[in-house]
Amino acid sequence: MQSIVKYKEQISAYIDSIQLDGTPQELYQPISYILSLGGKQIRPVLTLMAADIFGVDTNKAIYAATAIELFHNFSLMHDDIMDDAPLRRGHQTVHEKWSVNTGILSGDAMLILAYQYFENYEPSIFRDLAKLFSKTAMEVCEGQQWDICFEDRNDVTIPEYIQMIKFKTAVLVAAALKMGAIVAETTEENGQMIYDFGLNLGIAFQLQDDYLDAFGDQATFGKTIGGDILENKKTFLYLKALINGDEKQREELVTYFSTTEGNEEQKIKRVKELFVATGSAVDSQNLIEEYTNKALAILDQMHIAEDKKEQLRAFSQELMNRNV
Repeated sequence: MQSIVKYKEQISAYIDSIQLDGTPQELYQPISYILSLGGKQIRPVLTLMAADIFGVDTNKAIYAATAIELFHNFSLMHDDIMDDAPLRRGHQTVHEKWSVNTGILSGDAMLILAYQYFENYEPSIFRDLAKLFSKTAMEVCEGQQWDICFEDRNDVTIPEYIQMIKFKTAVLVAAALKMGAIVAETTEENGQMIYDFGLNLGIAFQLQDDYLDAFGDQATFGKTIGGDILENKKTFLYLKALINGDEKQREELVTYFSTTEGNEEQKIKRVKELFVATGSAVDSQNLIEEYTNKALAILDQMHIAEDKKEQLRAFSQELMNRNV
């Protein structure tokens, strides 16, 4: 098996080679632009890794891997419009550089382009990839809408939050792995297990992202620390602090999360103190570990060689212990 670095180099080289020189240029240039910004490319790496694990040359999986990366970037392009975000990966967002209308249309074109990459496969594989992809795309939209709905609700529960991040983030990680399994034409059982492995890992990944948003190192995390706090995002940290806190702590949290006015630095500092004091910060880390361990338990049952399991274990631990 290749190293994760090699998978990353392979997908980066392929995406860099994509020529989008159609007209009107204003439709295609934003696609080339957002792809040129790079990113972690975790999802396409997982597609290549899964294909390799199940015994197929990763070159055969490059089209599915590209499709998943195009979809991910399409969703980011539209997320940035919804969030009115000025920056993506340290650069101007598409809607800031061009316009909101161009951002919407170029995003739509990226989604269509993603589906076109499945045309490189024979009918049976094309069918299974497209079926999984459509299901996943709908779930991501549902997760995004739940996230928007939660902004105006004060009764969000932890199970609802977990379901939201499962759809918004985890299903795409799971689908990326299963797409590699589909290309490899492995057994249905292996395909389902690698999907379930990815689903639990994806939930752990998003919980870790939420934790790092509050407690990460800004220099390495790549985003402003405390962004979720300033946006009054009802993350696990917030919801668990409400459950664990005493009456005074709960009132203080609710007050902070009912406005976007006031001293931002003070708000971030105090809310983080409350996350620590109520134990929600520790509970968050424990839940990240719990979902990672669920993923690893599924891995133990898979019918693949031990060295391949070990690579997936190493990747899981790297994600759990990341600071970016």
